[in-house]
Amino acid sequence: MEIQVAKRLQHTEEYYFSKKLREIDEMNKAGAQVINLGIGSPDLPPHPEVIKVLSEQAAQNNTHGYQNYKGAPVLRQAMADWYARYYGVTLDSNTEILPLIGSKEGIVHICMTYLQEGDEVLIPNPGYPAYTSAVRVTGATPTPYALTLENNWLVDFEELEKRDLSNVKMMWINYPHMPTGALANKEFFEKVIAFGKKHNILICHDNPYSFILNDSPESILSVEGAKDVAIELNSLSKSSNMAGWRIGMLVANEARIGEILRFKSNMDSGMFLPMQLAAAKALSLDKSWYTQLNEEYAERRKKVFEIMDLLNCTYDLNQVGLFVWAQIPKGFKNSYELCNKILYDAKVFITPGGIFGTAGEQFIRISLCANNETLEKAIARIKANI
Repeated sequence: MEIQVAKRLQHTEEYYFSKKLREIDEMNKAGAQVINLGIGSPDLPPHPEVIKVLSEQAAQNNTHGYQNYKGAPVLRQAMADWYARYYGVTLDSNTEILPLIGSKEGIVHICMTYLQEGDEVLIPNPGYPAYTSAVRVTGATPTPYALTLENNWLVDFEELEKRDLSNVKMMWINYPHMPTGALANKEFFEKVIAFGKKHNILICHDNPYSFILNDSPESILSVEGAKDVAIELNSLSKSSNMAGWRIGMLVANEARIGEILRFKSNMDSGMFLPMQLAAAKALSLDKSWYTQLNEEYAERRKKVFEIMDLLNCTYDLNQVGLFVWAQIPKGFKNSYELCNKILYDAKVFITPGGIFGTAGEQFIRISLCANNETLEKAIARIKANI
């Protein structure tokens, strides 16, 4: 018996990393011992106090039941306090914050809440592949907009203004940008908000990297009037080393929180309460936590720059976030060719920029989620085999 997948999945491929990691697993079974520098999964633990709260609360008898779809009040308040302390943004913890099971969940929730066939969505190229996948699942049409090195990977609003935007309902942006590490400032966010208001486009800002190797975290909601037209996603995955915990947040005005909750409440339940309480602890940590974290990443980044130099790649020393993005040298057709050579010859896995869109085909990305010892091993392998 043959059962066809739904139409909504016919143009949605399996995630690149899902397929590539299976291949690497087979290589490792054959003895390859591949060094994985591809994925941004923090290898460092959360703060000890965060783990302590989780352990203590999980040992209680009364913390294991279903939880409120809107999250525990103590977590929402911690999120509001965190936004006020680091972004200078005032949020009502009761009405303007929706905790998420990771911010990737929020991408789907937002798209499923607002999009349908006939709608168009502006998607960054290069950009996080999940934006395109989530839009396609709704039946809407993802419409790429190119980001370029020459424009510091920022949106070219003059180019967008030349387009027919009549069917565009939503726009995804992401700064600090993944995969390029480009920063945006408040002036840029003001332009984004003005663009959204002018064309009646919902602006969705995905903001999980703002604390990594960046001394000045920014939120799009710091712009006056941003809540009228913007939604922001944030996460504890990178900034608190809690990727596997799946804890994120969606911040927006009260009406949008209510609309998205209508979808979310039919799809999942509230998070395990001890995790919420531990997350609240993580959000209460002072700036020394981020300083310590970034000192470690800064040392790792030096090693990754070394790898890029060995590969004759060119890169921006000022990029931020959890990765290093670099342009490949002449002599390679595209990023896939270079990455496959490194994988098969040196047994080191790095990410081809082409998976983030056509504008990334001449670039590669290396994660900082490996300690200096591992990075030194990768350097030695590349020196010996490339």
